[in-house]
Amino acid sequence: MKAAYIEKTGGPEVIKVEEIEPETPGHGKVRIRVHAVSVNPIDTYLRSGSVASEIYDRYILGCDASGVIESIGVGVQNFRPGDRVWCTNQGLQGRQGTFAELICIDEDWCYPLPDQVKFETAAACALVGMTAHLGLFREARLQAGETVLCIGGTGGVGSMVVQMAKACGARVIATAGNQQKHARLQELGADVAINYKQNSIESSVLEVAPKGVNIFWETRREPNFDQAIELLAPRGRMVLMAGRDARPVFPVGPFYVKECSLHGFVMFKATALEMKTAAEEINRWMASGKLQPNISLQLPLDQVAEAHRQQEAATLHNEGSLAGKIVLTLAP
Repeated sequence: MKAAYIEKTGGPEVIKVEEIEPETPGHGKVRIRVHAVSVNPIDTYLRSGSVASEIYDRYILGCDASGVIESIGVGVQNFRPGDRVWCTNQGLQGRQGTFAELICIDEDWCYPLPDQVKFETAAACALVGMTAHLGLFREARLQAGETVLCIGGTGGVGSMVVQMAKACGARVIATAGNQQKHARLQELGADVAINYKQNSIESSVLEVAPKGVNIFWETRREPNFDQAIELLAPRGRMVLMAGRDARPVFPVGPFYVKECSLHGFVMFKATALEMKTAAEEINRWMASGKLQPNISLQLPLDQVAEAHRQQEAATLHNEGSLAGKIVLTLAP
C-alpha cells in the first residue's frame, strides 16, 4: 500500500510517500480502505518535533480518515466489511496514523458514516468537529438560547463551533479578519459577523450583547483574557484549545468577581466513550446538512509535503491563502 510516513522529525521534506506492507487487523481492530484524510496543525507539530512523540520506524502521519472497512479482526462487534466509516484520534499515543491506503484501528475509535455524507466531508469534520463538540458540550455545557462568541469563526475548529452552536439553538457571534471570511461567517450561520480589522471586537459584541456572552471560545495562539472577561456575562465560560506556549497576564479579580470559569482541554485525552457520544451527534448534523466543513484545499496524497507547508504557513506565520481545512484524497 502507499503511505505517507517519517523516519525522523524535521521539515516537510522528511515526509516519504512510498509503498509499504499493510498491517493485518488484530483483535478488536478493523482495516479501512481510506478514501480521504485531513491535515491538522498537530500533524505538523509531530512531524517537526515541536511536540514530543515517539517516532516509530515508518511512522505514518495523520489523525483523521474516512473510507470503507475491508476486513475485521477477531472480536470486532460493531462493524462488518463494506461499512462506510470515519475515525480520528490516530497518529499519536502509540497509534499509527491515517495517511495510507489501508489503516488498522481499534473499533472503539471508529464511527459509522451515513450514506449521504461524502468521504471528504467526514474526514474534514473529524478532529475539528470532535474538538468543537467536546468544548461546547462536555466542557462549557452550552444550552439553547445562550450566546456564544467564537474568535476566528472560519478556521477548522471555529467553523465547527459556529455551526454546532447554531444547531443546538444558541445565538452566535463570530470574528474574521477580512471581507471574504466575514461573508463566510454569514454562510456558516453566524447571527453577528465581526470583521476585527475594521471594527473593535469589544464594542461590536457589547452593542449586540450588552449583558455579555455566555461562552467565549478562544482560538488564537495568544489568549486575550482581559478582552474575554470584559465580554463574558456573569458565570460565563471561556474555552481554551490553543496557545501551547502562551504565558499571558491573567486578571484574577474581574474573573472571580464575575464568577466566570475557564475550560482548557485537548481532544486527544477524551475517552473513547466521550468521543463516541460526540460522533453520534456529529453524524446526525452531517447527515442533515447542518454541519459542513470549511474545506480550503484538496490535494492527492502524493502532495502531502505541500499540504504541510501550507498548514504551517497558516498556523504558525499567518501567511498564505489557506482559509479552512486541507483534505488529501486517495484512490478508492
